[in-house]
Amino acid sequence: MKFQSYMDIALTEARDAAARGEVPVGAVIVRQGAVLARAGNRTRELNDPTAHAEVLAIRAACTELRQERLTGCDLYVTLEPCPMCAAAISNARIARLYYGAADPKSGGVAQGPRVFAHAQCHHAPEIYDGIDALASEEMLKSFFASRRR
Repeated sequence: MKFQSYMDIALTEARDAAARGEVPVGAVIVRQGAVLARAGNRTRELNDPTAHAEVLAIRAACTELRQERLTGCDLYVTLEPCPMCAAAISNARIARLYYGAADPKSGGVAQGPRVFAHAQCHHAPEIYDGIDALASEEMLKSFFASRRR
């Protein structure tokens, strides 16, 4: 079976987040080729520090499936998940995580606490990094550069 990336949808969600003044991160959850949920950051809009793209997408996918586990689902996200999101990914039992840009400052997967490597982590997804990383990095750099002007 040929690999199909859904990162283009996540990148669209990230662009939409940036247009709302949010940090441009987007996520999409897919199961068996069907998009279950998609989201971009909404922390400022919702006044909610947990309203990261991954968490919002997980919530929407769980609602769509009417269950708290996303077994067999794939998550595409434009930026390496932070520790909070990595824990949510583990708790949701996401099967595969695909992410774009690495996040040396706030990442929780390959950087920093490496949540999935801890003995306390009950589920670790398969991880694939660097998917459309350049597009994600450029969007983030442009967003933050515009804020410094």
